[in-house]
Amino acid sequence: MATHVAPTAAEWHPGEQAMHRLLRVPARDNPTARGFLPPSTGSRIAAAPLLAVGTLDGRGRPWVAVWSGEAGFCRPVARGVLGVRVEGTDVRWDPVLGALFGGGEGAGEEDGKGRGGRQEGDGDDGVVRPEGGKVMAALAIDLETRDRVKFAGRMLAGSVARRQNGVGGLQMAVQVEEALGNCPKYLNKKHITPHLPSPRLVYEGKAAMPQWLPRKAVELIRRADLFFIASKHGGRDSMDVNHRGGAPGYLRLLRNGDDGGGGGGRGGLTLVYPEYSGNRLYQTLGNLHSDPCAGIVVPDFERGDVLYLTGSASILVGAEAAVYMPRAKLVVRIEVEEARFVEDGLGFRGEAGEMSPYNPPVRRLVGEDRGGDTDAGGGGGGGGRGDGIVTATLVRRQEITPTIARYVFRLTPSTSRVAAGAAAAQPMRAWLPGQHVTLGFAGELDAGWSHMRDDDPGSLNDDYVRTFTVSAPIDPGCVDGRGGVREGARPEVEIVVRRHGAVTALLARWNLRTPLEVPVLGFGGLEGFAMPVLREGDDEGGECVVVAGGVGITPLMAQAAAVLDGRRGKGLRVLWSLRGEDLALAVDVLQRIYGLGDVMKLFVTGHVDEKARVLVTAVQGLGAEVLERRVGEEDVLMAGGRGVARRKFYCCTGPAMMKTLLRWVEGEEVVLESFEY
Repeated sequence: MATHVAPTAAEWHPGEQAMHRLLRVPARDNPTARGFLPPSTGSRIAAAPLLAVGTLDGRGRPWVAVWSGEAGFCRPVARGVLGVRVEGTDVRWDPVLGALFGGGEGAGEEDGKGRGGRQEGDGDDGVVRPEGGKVMAALAIDLETRDRVKFAGRMLAGSVARRQNGVGGLQMAVQVEEALGNCPKYLNKKHITPHLPSPRLVYEGKAAMPQWLPRKAVELIRRADLFFIASKHGGRDSMDVNHRGGAPGYLRLLRNGDDGGGGGGRGGLTLVYPEYSGNRLYQTLGNLHSDPCAGIVVPDFERGDVLYLTGSASILVGAEAAVYMPRAKLVVRIEVEEARFVEDGLGFRGEAGEMSPYNPPVRRLVGEDRGGDTDAGGGGGGGGRGDGIVTATLVRRQEITPTIARYVFRLTPSTSRVAAGAAAAQPMRAWLPGQHVTLGFAGELDAGWSHMRDDDPGSLNDDYVRTFTVSAPIDPGCVDGRGGVREGARPEVEIVVRRHGAVTALLARWNLRTPLEVPVLGFGGLEGFAMPVLREGDDEGGECVVVAGGVGITPLMAQAAAVLDGRRGKGLRVLWSLRGEDLALAVDVLQRIYGLGDVMKLFVTGHVDEKARVLVTAVQGLGAEVLERRVGEEDVLMAGGRGVARRKFYCCTGPAMMKTLLRWVEGEEVVLESFEY
């Protein structure tokens, strides 16, 4: 095992050292090239069509913007010096340009023109030569090849040509003091093309004003798969610019002019994002640890809009991170001090290409997940590896189709001292039909840190925590009169899942003669997906229409028997789409749930061979109507009767089918369940 030794102060500054200690990073040399620009690095910079540039305004706050040009618009022009030439860019609302050159409407108006230096010539085309140079940093990035190089130094001289409509050009010379090439992880490919902007300031909010981003800015945050962040160290002496990215929705909006609940107020503007596994240099986080000031730019590659932000960052680790983002180990929270949203402010467009194979699923904030998970007892798990109050032991496995299986886990109180104490304080609660269970498999699958893992890129940020819909109700004999699990009971949890990914592959191959024990981190969900169970004397209620795709039938499986019994077969309609090779699942479900076939239409897609034809006959014998085609709009709208006043759709399908369904049932009452957890 590697022994942690703090890197020397000569190689790492105090903020970086603090992050290394906090995250137990083994000692290593700092790979940053200092005092010179390696030729290979200069060539990579010259090939990049985008340059994210950061600097400080007159108050020492970081800002960052994105400039673009043909290959070579930023290139070495002398030893350790880069020349930058940009045409057709926003010279009015760009806060970085305003801070570097003064004038216009950009940030840094406190500076005046060329703060701390002298200006040669008159008008907008004058040359600015800041005394001692103006501190700045940048990231040259080519999204088509997933290459990026960051550098930091000082602007030696520069000029801006301001033309009509706030569009112009700029030139500058940059003395490079340090440079470092970065890896391609979390970069989604984009083809960059030039575009002449027509910048228009839509919103500007400052600390003295309530922050409330307009709808288009909020939508940009929710769609963004990349942003750039600027940080600083040592007051005004040194800066860093780098990218953060992942799947769309990577950056989360915690608070927008309210107090977090959307109910108004003056709660400010707060963003949260998770830090994914990287090179463990922690240069950005090291800067933020020693100086929390941060600048962010969120570019809209499709529409050309851009959101500029500056504020204060907090680094949250472990339990502090989980307060905002469940199961995240490292999170950054940004309290925004000033924001600026500019429509059509970018001098480029980006056509989306291949997503990075390293992108983990989007991490949502507390309260954003459907229903919010509840603990199995009264505590919680440790991110898939720690002490859940309850332990789940795999006891049975049934292969239903070549890719779908049923797994049964027996639940027992955890044997760990900490968890046992918590369980004694609050015993395990019984789950409800239709809820999901969250299990942690990190103890079996987590292989530890590595920088790159091309054979399994998704594993780098995988916490091996998985959530499965419980597909059968709890045994009533295990439940006490207060909704808890009866003392001494050992209830069993059943899940039906398709083999997809590391966890289900582990379950499929596990030797059942050896116990597989994993922590139960909680039960959750339900909210609107619980179908009403009618009791004696209740009116018949409205129509419940279930539309399911594949294993999306599982939320119904745990509820169907009780719903059918209460409704006596009335008021429930099921439309289920299933591939021909999965017909054995339909037979299994209908054999287990008496009467479900009488209210079901089964839509079979794909090839139906002789073996599947036998299964079709079996399904028909169990009461279901079988149609060998896709579900159509008319099928959905006629289910339960067109125009029925009290009709509610319960939909659990894949994303593509869900998108179509939502278009069909617009204006109806709809409850959704997805496969995305």
